[in-house]
Amino acid sequence: MIETDVLIVGSGPAGAASALALSTYGIPNVVVTKYRWLADTPRAHITNQRTMEVLRDLGVEEEANEKRAHQTLMGNNVFCTSLAGEELGRLYSWGNHPNRMADYTLASPTTICDIPQNLMEPILISNAAARGSRVRFDSEYLALTQDADGVTATVRDRLSGEEYQIRARYLIGADGGRSKVAEDIGLAMEGRMGVAGSMNIVFEADLSRYVAHRPSVLYWVLQPGANIGGIGMGLVRMVRPWHEWLIVWGYDINQPPPEMTNELAVQVARNLIGDQDIPIRIKSFGLWTVNHMFAKENTRGRVFCMGDAVHRHPPSNGLGSNTSIQDAYNLAWKLAYVLKGKADPSLLESYQAERVPVARQIVERANKSIEEFGPIFESLGLLSTNDPQQMKRNMEARKQATPAAAEQREKLRKAIAFKSYEFNCHGVEMNHRYRSAAVVADGTPEPAWRRDPELYYQATTWPGARLPHLWLEQEGRRLSTLDVAGKGRFTLLTGIGGEAWVSAAAIVASSFGIEIAAYVIGPGRDLIDIFGDWAEMREVGEAGCVLVRPDQHVCFRADGPSDEARTVLQQALTKILGKGAK
Repeated sequence: MIETDVLIVGSGPAGAASALALSTYGIPNVVVTKYRWLADTPRAHITNQRTMEVLRDLGVEEEANEKRAHQTLMGNNVFCTSLAGEELGRLYSWGNHPNRMADYTLASPTTICDIPQNLMEPILISNAAARGSRVRFDSEYLALTQDADGVTATVRDRLSGEEYQIRARYLIGADGGRSKVAEDIGLAMEGRMGVAGSMNIVFEADLSRYVAHRPSVLYWVLQPGANIGGIGMGLVRMVRPWHEWLIVWGYDINQPPPEMTNELAVQVARNLIGDQDIPIRIKSFGLWTVNHMFAKENTRGRVFCMGDAVHRHPPSNGLGSNTSIQDAYNLAWKLAYVLKGKADPSLLESYQAERVPVARQIVERANKSIEEFGPIFESLGLLSTNDPQQMKRNMEARKQATPAAAEQREKLRKAIAFKSYEFNCHGVEMNHRYRSAAVVADGTPEPAWRRDPELYYQATTWPGARLPHLWLEQEGRRLSTLDVAGKGRFTLLTGIGGEAWVSAAAIVASSFGIEIAAYVIGPGRDLIDIFGDWAEMREVGEAGCVLVRPDQHVCFRADGPSDEARTVLQQALTKILGKGAK
């Protein structure tokens, strides 16, 4: 029997990120995947700032940046009749509008970018393996049993057919949208699978002449009556600028799925491009279903599920792999603390309390985004008839010099602008405020949202929120507050007059057997608030303190100095870690 601390089932973004984080924290782990290798198609691709912060903390941001398409290449969401045809409208996306760029720049030391899943997974897995993860391909998870001390999983070697067991203290189920682990432990789900059908076509073609002047990752093509009848909307997605592409084309889920052939794939691609002569090389194609399901719980005993196993939704908003990697980041430090004896196992309960609400939010947001295409279709006159020719005439009608056409043009403009809820959902990506036993409330009310919380990120040090990013200076080197935090340990930030918190942190850290990196921010101190941003953003007095968890979320804060700093800090960490001092 193979033995390890953590067994990870699945090598996608959630499983690979779990392995990377656990190995970074020094926790032995084994990854099993039934596949011979990692993702062989682009799949997920939008990589938001919070995920890039996770990669930054785990030491692989630079490698990820080498594979990315930069934010500036993502800026135009284009609606058209074909890439070579008429453009219907365009939307600034992913923070590229001039009046949104500042929101993204101020929010993070990282930038949103595009990294296809088949490039992301090797970064995560290779670094995990280099740091100690044992990765077993062609190894299919079959079943598990739990007891008071651990989990025993049965695995089949798909090459030899041999079955064997792996004994782990904890198991992570990151085995995708049809998770057998989630099924085996009986997680309660809400929603349904298979609400719509789609096909993916990955191909190579030089489309520079049609797209380079309006760089984007998403080109939405409306061709009434094309192929399957009805509205006929397809998506041409940039994989690598401007020669590799992925098409998403729907089919009726209530009818037999189409028989995919190379010839059909070429024809669909050329129709959406609008060029029947352009050279195309099909790389792959396949069918998939749109799902609307989330787990109402993600934990059972010593088994934790994450990623698509617990949030199953369409790729709208680009939330899938991002949330999966962030699931892993949330759980990994908690497992590390428990396995090293630095926290009580009750700390692990906070994973469910904190991440289940996120799973529900992103599933509902992604599916709602599909509905938000409705106003675009309506404004173009595509919902008032089933006749494709009439649909085309309705689209043409918007060009006329009539009051009705002017109204149609205004409706279309507003409908496209409304899609910012999908393509500029900065708040959905960054506004997570955790509520669990691993966060100590300070008695202050939750800050009210000053702007739409789905569109706009709002920085706060309110306990449970992610530590706000701002630039500090240390010995002539500029670094983010997020660079100070993380790294698998707690961080305490205070100002001049708050030195008692620093002293208390050293004593309390020793008593718990953990590390607390404590810094005084101010002139002549550990960190210098070069722009004065920390003073404005900290939301506590200068001599107060902000305590940050290893996953960069604030877990405790105090408004000012305290004669009982040691006692106060020890009580807070006792609650967070679920145990008394050693």
